[in-house]
Amino acid sequence: MRDWWKNSVVYQIYPRSFKDSNGDGFGDLRGVIEKLDYLKELGIDVIWLSPVFDSPQDDNGYDIRDYRSIYEKFGTNEDMEELIRQAHERKIKVVLDLVVNHTSDEHAWFVESRKSKDNKYSDYYIWKDPKADGSEPNNWGSSFCGSAWEYCEERGQYYLHFYSKKQPDLNWENETVRKEVYDLMKFWMEKGADGWRMDVIASISKDQNFSDYEETEPGRKYYTGKYHSNGPRLHEFIQEMNQEVLSKYNCMTVGEAPGSTPEVARLFTDPKRKELNMIFTFEHMNIDRIPGSVNRKWALKPFDLRELKRVMSNWQDKLSGQGWNALYFENHDQPRIISRWGNDTTYRRECAKAYATVLHGMQGTPYVYQGEEIGMTNVHFPLDEYEDIEVRNAYKELVENGKSISEEEFKKAVWNKSRDNARTPMQWDDSENAGFTTGKPWFALSDRYREINVKEALADKDSIFYYYKKLIEMRHQEPLLTEGSYELILAEEEHIFAYLRKTADECWMVAANLSEETIPAEILKSYAKGVQEVKIANYAERKDLTEALRPYEAFMMKIQ
Repeated sequence: MRDWWKNSVVYQIYPRSFKDSNGDGFGDLRGVIEKLDYLKELGIDVIWLSPVFDSPQDDNGYDIRDYRSIYEKFGTNEDMEELIRQAHERKIKVVLDLVVNHTSDEHAWFVESRKSKDNKYSDYYIWKDPKADGSEPNNWGSSFCGSAWEYCEERGQYYLHFYSKKQPDLNWENETVRKEVYDLMKFWMEKGADGWRMDVIASISKDQNFSDYEETEPGRKYYTGKYHSNGPRLHEFIQEMNQEVLSKYNCMTVGEAPGSTPEVARLFTDPKRKELNMIFTFEHMNIDRIPGSVNRKWALKPFDLRELKRVMSNWQDKLSGQGWNALYFENHDQPRIISRWGNDTTYRRECAKAYATVLHGMQGTPYVYQGEEIGMTNVHFPLDEYEDIEVRNAYKELVENGKSISEEEFKKAVWNKSRDNARTPMQWDDSENAGFTTGKPWFALSDRYREINVKEALADKDSIFYYYKKLIEMRHQEPLLTEGSYELILAEEEHIFAYLRKTADECWMVAANLSEETIPAEILKSYAKGVQEVKIANYAERKDLTEALRPYEAFMMKIQ
């Protein structure tokens, strides 16, 4: 079946934080192998591994030094091949992370490229001369704050880096670079990899004019995606990749595409265009960000459920019949959803199940991030204990130098939005270090691991884990979840996220009260003549629509 990914559920593993097998405090591939039976019990179909390739780890592996070798702390190439083999024995597929917008500055290509302007690798990267006054080529900024340009004395030129200065951007205009990428993809697919999650793939084509952003604040560096996302040759490059590599394998592809609209997503995912299966949107993840703020993701505004419904429903509607959605609330770059937009204390279990119900009831491929299935939460560490380069750079630029946000405001934003919230070690049991390692963990654990862990979840038949397991089973058994149409209802209701899924033969109502209020069920009754069957509910007593919706109550029901 070539479209096997349509009724699959993907489980993302952040390997350094998943399971350590040798006591060095750093998760590894043998730790993943140890936990394959756990993932089989959950019922997922696909593992997506965040980057495991050789890297200096400036950005936790998203700075790759050698695409054909496994990073030594994760294990060996043989471990990777064994992981793929053992996963396949359990009918679990393995998707790898393709990071080819940039490499590490320690990659052999860049080491050679920086030596001169006339060697074989000289234009593998994007190099520009200084302006006449010696300043940077333009006013583009890095996603990690500061300039997107770094000066290289050896060449007397600047190179472009939209992330860390140790992550120089590849020059996709160079046909040889593209061939190098396609060859490394084939290398791993011949070893059994089942597809790719493609890191910031929408950025591989840059506007070749390298124009300045219009300056609204003198001296400010700008990062908005206008000139370095969804560039003029992007879809040409992706179609070439599909022709040269992807079309030759029965694989799954998902592209990370910041700044993309549903209309752009259709270009990526329309099967007739032969590009990718699906892309990750960021639009729903940015609804609590103040647009245009100099403080970017650290400028928070209150959560508005109506805006979440509008954005997610727009993607459902616009891609229906012309593409496919990648459904997620959490990943390695996003905080824990119940801490961010819900209640991670009084109603932690109900809240986790409610958000899962909303997501898994939609059309698309659901993604579960490690620990999401047991209701892991955000952490509140002192600022100096955060590991993420994004946090450290933002603190320096916005708090220390720019004085545009107070330390207290920044700390609250980090507690709410930092990527490190998702990167604390996986909580396997209530023993020391949560069963993650027998050594000193590379990063601090949540102080709630004795309460929230896999051992506790597996022992409780009403746990979040078993609720996820049932949602995943339904994805496999109920064609309506894959094929049915989507219709949002109660668009302006402030607390209820509800929609209908329909086929010619049946209709389901999916509803969640994403608040601590008790909401009368009357508002839902007009959409159903009667209830035939409750398919899943996070309050077991729910049989129909006569009783009010309790705090964070959610269900899917077949209606007349």
